[in-house]
Amino acid sequence: MRAKAAAARRRCPHVRTIARRKIRRAKDAARKVVYSKERRHVAVRRHLAGRYLSGDGLEVGALHLPLGLPRGARARYVDRMGVEDLRTHYPELDEYELVTPDFIDDGEELASVPSASMDFVIVNHLIEHTQDPIGALMTHARVLREGGVLYLAAPDRRRTKFDRNRDETTIEHLLRDHEEGPQVSRAKHYEEWSQLAIEVPADEVAAHAAKLEDEDYSIHFHTFTLNSFLALLTRCREEYGLPLEVLAAETNNHEFIIIARRTAGVAPAAGTSEPALAASAR
Repeated sequence: MRAKAAAARRRCPHVRTIARRKIRRAKDAARKVVYSKERRHVAVRRHLAGRYLSGDGLEVGALHLPLGLPRGARARYVDRMGVEDLRTHYPELDEYELVTPDFIDDGEELASVPSASMDFVIVNHLIEHTQDPIGALMTHARVLREGGVLYLAAPDRRRTKFDRNRDETTIEHLLRDHEEGPQVSRAKHYEEWSQLAIEVPADEVAAHAAKLEDEDYSIHFHTFTLNSFLALLTRCREEYGLPLEVLAAETNNHEFIIIARRTAGVAPAAGTSEPALAASAR
């Protein structure tokens, strides 16, 4: 018995070593899967940027993840708040470095940006935060020169923890928000977000939603998939003459990316006679 116990003790270090190696291999394998997804995510974005972006453009709402630009592409950054206010609004981003906006503006209106002045506009993970996505698309088309490029990424509802329990936003809903104004559905959006996205207890949903609305907190007002967004673009061209032609559309892990080119056509006029961006460039 003593001999067997001694032999077992001698084997223990070997067993422990094997166990540690198995654990390390499992962790390494998990990291490779994660890193592989991250590498592909970055690679797809970089490839599309390199292929389609050049000249002078804008990125709207970059926060802590500005798009890497290829040589020959230069961007100015716009957000609805300065960095200090953004940190207050998004405390979850406290550990990240945020892009300092070159100027402050509402990304849905870009009233300070002259029409037909940009070679490209980047709107990554912005469109789901807009209360009137159709109006935002018209705005982004307005500021593009003919032949300019819209680079748009948005989360796929089915692959996003905030949206997977929510219904896909219908085109009819988006048309109503555009034609009647987003105020007709704003309160319900905050309630849905509180209940289904962040799963607030049922008896607290109404109060939590009201608090978010009072703070004008930026939520995912609408949800999309690649197919539903392509259908929206088609409907916008038919209904409103949206001058955007899709050049590329691709899924990319939890998001989809659409590249669209500004075609000849009439887009809404700028809302100011002397846009701030034009004045600041003098």
